[in-house]
Amino acid sequence: MLAALHHDGARLLEEALNDPALPGKQLPLRADEEDYGARAKEVLTCLGWINLRRPYLYSADRQEGRCPFDGALGLVDSYSPGAARWMCRASTLAGSYAAASQDLQAYAGLAIDARQLQRMIAQTAPRMQAWRADQAPVFDPTAGEIFCVSTDGTGAPMRRKETRGRKGKAGGRARTREVKVGTVFTHRKPAGPDARPQRDHGSTSYIADIVPAGEFGGQLRAEALRRGIAKAKVVVFLGDGAVWVWKLARVNFPDAICILDYYHACEHLQLLADALDGEGSAAAKRRFRRWRKALLKDKITDIIAQAKNDLPSGKPRRRLAQKQIAYFHRNRAKMTYQTFRQAGYFIGSGVVEAACKTVVGQRLKQSGMLWSRQGASHLLCVRSALLSGWFDAFWNHHSSTAQTRALAA
Repeated sequence: MLAALHHDGARLLEEALNDPALPGKQLPLRADEEDYGARAKEVLTCLGWINLRRPYLYSADRQEGRCPFDGALGLVDSYSPGAARWMCRASTLAGSYAAASQDLQAYAGLAIDARQLQRMIAQTAPRMQAWRADQAPVFDPTAGEIFCVSTDGTGAPMRRKETRGRKGKAGGRARTREVKVGTVFTHRKPAGPDARPQRDHGSTSYIADIVPAGEFGGQLRAEALRRGIAKAKVVVFLGDGAVWVWKLARVNFPDAICILDYYHACEHLQLLADALDGEGSAAAKRRFRRWRKALLKDKITDIIAQAKNDLPSGKPRRRLAQKQIAYFHRNRAKMTYQTFRQAGYFIGSGVVEAACKTVVGQRLKQSGMLWSRQGASHLLCVRSALLSGWFDAFWNHHSSTAQTRALAA
């Protein structure tokens, strides 16, 4: 019965759209154009396939033809805006393009090949990026007074040609490319001294791309500007110990309060304790527990001083300890966790680490997947739009623009 209703609805829609008197169908000719009559086109709508007949205008001087009614309807290739929206949504939420194809067949009765879904993402992603870049900054006065920016990286499996000339772990051939992930969110100060900060509901924006750190920093700053960072009372930048992360912060967010993820700091603290007292020893475990508590009391300077005094005599362990001491010395200003907590800030970068799994891992790291850089970037753009909450705004704009063109004609 549902299939029959879809079929009847498609026939009614086809009849309405093929009406010669339909507003927007008879568009004015340009000076060098001639009307070559109606041309047929198969279009997939949310109700199914229809046969659309629309005027074809041709310029002999430019040797170029066009069907302006397609633009008035907002068609994306041979798909209606509604069908295209469903295709993009299914492609980003399902575990693969094949799974998305099956979902559309099961839930909407639309038979669309996985390759067509992939091509739709490739067509839509650049338009989404351009539309998002044109959005004016929006400041939400009801949002929390603390504006947080965070970034991290995670590997995505790539085709062999995408990793050619790149070194992998242990000197082997690289099999992945780093996807840089960024988050922007707001939160309020906790109500009491023992309370922990919580993100404002629906305030998190995500971006992800396979580009150099310098380029990604510009993208992350642009997203922060669109989210109203210019009017934020306090800006906090959270990250791990990667050098590129803090260079990005220094260049793009020079006034931000920089906080090194506490849990990454603890990992290095464990390495330092193992280097001083022996890996896995009881003394190393006791030292780690003692220093972990000291780290939460703004005693990073004391930890560094004590570590220097306790350097082992053996060269291998001494070198390992000195490497970790240098890490803590380099990042000591970002490790005053007691001060940060008292101010009501996050001291962990769990939001962006979760984003690495949610935005990238759940879609790009399924068994057997190998990506091209461009294909992965396109999908990440659309998936980020959906998870950030502006996916529907883009498609509403696309549809309203088409309606405006039709009414103007």
